[in-house]
Parts: sequence; structure tokens; C-alpha cells
Amino acid sequence: MLNHIHIRNFAIIEELDLELDQGLTVLTGETGAGKSILIDAIGLVMGDRADSGSVKHGSDKAEITLSVDVTKTATAGKWLEQQDLDNDGECILRRVITTAGKSRAWINGSPCNLTMLKQLGEQVVDIHGQHEHQSLMKKGMQRQMLDEFADNHKLLEQTASAWQQWNDTHQRYQSLLSENEEHLAKLDLLRFQVDELEKLGLADNEVSQLDDEHNRLANADQLQQIAGSAQQELYEDEQSIYSALSNIVQTLEQKVDVDSALVASLELVSSAQIQLQEAAEELRHYLDKLSIDPERLMQLETRISDVQSMARKHRIDAEELPAKLEKLQADLDLLDSDDYNLESLEKQLETLKASYYKLAEKLTTKRKKAAKKLSAGVTRTMQELSMKGGVFEIHVTSLTDDKTPAINGMDDVIFMVSANPGQPVQPIVKVASGGELSRISLAIQMIAAQKITLPALIFDEVDTGIGGGTAEIVGKQLRKLGENRQVLCVTHLPQVAAQSHHHYQVTKIKGKNSTSTGIIKLKANEKIEEIARMMGGVEITDSTLALAKEMIEQ
Repeated sequence: MLNHIHIRNFAIIEELDLELDQGLTVLTGETGAGKSILIDAIGLVMGDRADSGSVKHGSDKAEITLSVDVTKTATAGKWLEQQDLDNDGECILRRVITTAGKSRAWINGSPCNLTMLKQLGEQVVDIHGQHEHQSLMKKGMQRQMLDEFADNHKLLEQTASAWQQWNDTHQRYQSLLSENEEHLAKLDLLRFQVDELEKLGLADNEVSQLDDEHNRLANADQLQQIAGSAQQELYEDEQSIYSALSNIVQTLEQKVDVDSALVASLELVSSAQIQLQEAAEELRHYLDKLSIDPERLMQLETRISDVQSMARKHRIDAEELPAKLEKLQADLDLLDSDDYNLESLEKQLETLKASYYKLAEKLTTKRKKAAKKLSAGVTRTMQELSMKGGVFEIHVTSLTDDKTPAINGMDDVIFMVSANPGQPVQPIVKVASGGELSRISLAIQMIAAQKITLPALIFDEVDTGIGGGTAEIVGKQLRKLGENRQVLCVTHLPQVAAQSHHHYQVTKIKGKNSTSTGIIKLKANEKIEEIARMMGGVEITDSTLALAKEMIEQ
């Protein structure tokens, strides 16, 4: 519910702090005092559009701050969590409008746009009266009212979920359909490329192995000559290095007895002789394995040429070809899956559409049943609200011509009304006047009071065009609504004001150079005086005061 509102420099309000309570609160005052300004301020902080005319003359900006208790409003609390806005049970909404027409808004201290204010506001308060955003004038809100009365919350979630699944698949199908030729061409290309690379069959590290073997075979003659010559010089020739080292070893061995200091040199030369012998043996093995194979060399050159040609084709290094094959295979698997198969997607769409229609039909049945009950109740209440002979009907029409699923079901919900006997019912937006619209709204709220969960209701001049016993009935209905929620009502009828739990008087304060609006909460004796004033007459007599007191006590 709405806890507190602070207004500064808005319209003709200089500054106002107002605590708002549970129950029925009425605002009364003389014509022109500015009774609806408070309602306008609440509307602005709930997302209504504003202009520079909202700013009090002589000020540079208007500021409105509204404190809202959302502890008992689950949808509002959930919305705040989804938006990552702090939510400790109390929500602070703030709106600033400048003389330049610019506007800024905050929710719990975080900047927000008007759409966010509206989304939150629609879950907290419903404003009825001659405003551009009246709930009953919106087809979407008419459907929402009926669904709330029918307790369709869970079924609506299931229907929306089924619609989302169908819509995602439908968009995928349409996208693929428009790209089908391109998709098939891409599929063919991928298959060709994968087939080419698979036939090439290039293994990891094969490129370097091919290069090594090719270099060896291409230079086999020269390698054979060099290795043979080295082996001869090291070991085979009579004057080989090995023979020279053998002579040195013999000489040193003869002299180590003379000087033991030669031992180290002898060991090193002996070690060199052994290593030289091993090197000569390695060269012999190398020569045994080395072969001149022109046929194998030709095969290698062909293989290397094929690999390089494929690498150039894909504009990558030859070593990257195996990884390229893996990627192309993955792309092919994806494009060749059911997600890219039109026939498979068509079957999925039919299955999803059938599931959706089943839920949508249940929703239609529940709506039509609830529409009859709500229509009868509102029609009955209209008779008590000075609309004798008035008829209210809710038409639920299934959209059979267009079988395309919609997120809220397949129904067109329209509120129809005949305000006068003998006239056919027509859409409420075409025939209801402002006063009638407010009273019809009151009738709907009374019938659906136990099921509509908005914690705060505001009625601006709902009693226009009525009086007497009807006005008393309206007051009683509003008081009954206020027993389990917050109701704020601007009224000029004493029969309505007398029913209030809380009474505020709006007064116009005239200064030397300006005029402003003030609002005061009336005590018991002050309420009697205000009711008496509202009952009429230039002079308030004792009889008028007694009648006002009696009206309040009753």
C-alpha cells in the first residue's frame, strides 16, 4: 500500500507531506481547491507523462516522492528482484520534473525510465477516474481483470511457456526457410571440403616427417659420399685418425711408468679413440640404411604437392590441415542436425502447436465461465449505482480466423455496456462517460474484490452525476472495499465522505503574490463541520451539523 507521499513545487502545491493509511481515505474541498492534484502527483510518480506545466510557477523543478509497502504484494517484490533493485519491503519512488520539460525518475535510489515506473505502478495501485490511463479503457487490462477474477494465473504461465517454445521454434523455422537455398549450398560445400580432407588423410606431424624424408632422399648421393669419406678417414684408411690415435696411446703407455702425470692425458686419448670408433660404426650403419630410391622420392614429391595445394586452397599452413578438418566436421554435424532440418522442424512445430492449443482451449473455457459470472454481478451492482436498466457483458471471442498462437491465449476479451435501457451493448470505450466508467469500475472492483490483488485503489470523482440514496450506496461500497485494502477517493458528496475511515480536507491558500494548495487531516469534530459544509447552504446551522454527525455515526 501507499505509506507516505512528499510533494514539492508541483502544480499549486508548494510543499506537502502526507501519511496515507489503510482503509477508505476521502479528499474533499471546495471546487477549484485542487482535490485531484494529489491523484495527479501519484499518477506521475507511477509513470504518467509530464510537461513543464507540472512545475509550480516560480520554481525550477517539481519533485514527488512516494513510499510504497510491497511486503504483501508478491508480484511487485518479484519484479524488484528481477530488476536488481533493493527490496527490503519498502519501495521508494521518486520523480523530478524541470521547467524545461525534462524528467528523471528513481526506484529505491536507482535511476529508471518511465516504462519501469509504469510496470511497477500497475502492480501496486489502480487509478480510476477521468485519466488517460484508466484501466477499463485498455483491452489488455480488461483481459487481465477477467483472468484475475477467473484465477487463471497458473494456466496463463503454462500457456505463455507453451507459446514461447512454439515461437522460438517458429522463428527458427522461418529463418531457416528464408535461408534454405543458402543453407543447402553451405551444406554441400562443407560436405565437399570434408570429403577432400578425409581423402587426403593427413596425419598430425606428417608434414614435418614428409619434409625430413624428402630432404634425405633428395640428397642421398651427397650424403652417401660424405658419410663414406668420413668413415674411411676416421677408421678404414691405413693412415686413419683411429690409427694415429692408436700410435699415441702406445707411446703414452710406455712413458706413464716414467711420469704418472701422463695418465690423465692417456685416459683422454683412449676415450677419444673409443668415441671415434663408435662414430665410425654409426656411419657404417647409416650407410647401410641409406638408399637411393627415385620411385619413393617421386611419391614424396607428389604427396607434398597435394598437401601444399590443399593448404593454399584453405589459405592456411599445411600443419593446420588436420585441425581444419576437425572444425569443418563439427560445422557439418551442426548444419546437418535436426535443428537445421526443415522437415524435422515442421514436425516439432505441429507438436508444440498442439500442446499450446490444448492449454489455450482450457483458458478459453475458464474465461467464458468467469465472464458470465462477472457480467451478472456487475450488471446487478450497476442497478444500485444509479444506472437502472444498465447491462454489462464480457464478450470472449476465440480468434478462429487467425490460428497463430499468442502469448496470452487465443481470445479477444471486450467489456461491453449498455448504460440505458433498450440500448444494445457496445464496447465500453465507446459509450461510457467518465462518471459511468468510474461507477462500472467500482462495480467490477466490488465483485472481484476478493480476487484482484492490487493493494491500493484510487477513485477520482466516482460519484459524478449521482446523489441521494445512490451516493450512500457508493460510499458503503467504497468503505467495504477499504476493509481489506487501501482506497483513496476524491469526492464532493457528503454521503460518500461520511463513510470514510480517514478524511482529508483540501484547501486553497492565497498569499499576496501566489496561491497554493494545502491538505489537512480532519479530527472528528472537523469532519462533522466538513460534511456539513458539503451538504450545502451559505450558513451552516446547528441542524446541518446534527445531520452531518448523524450521517457519520450511521
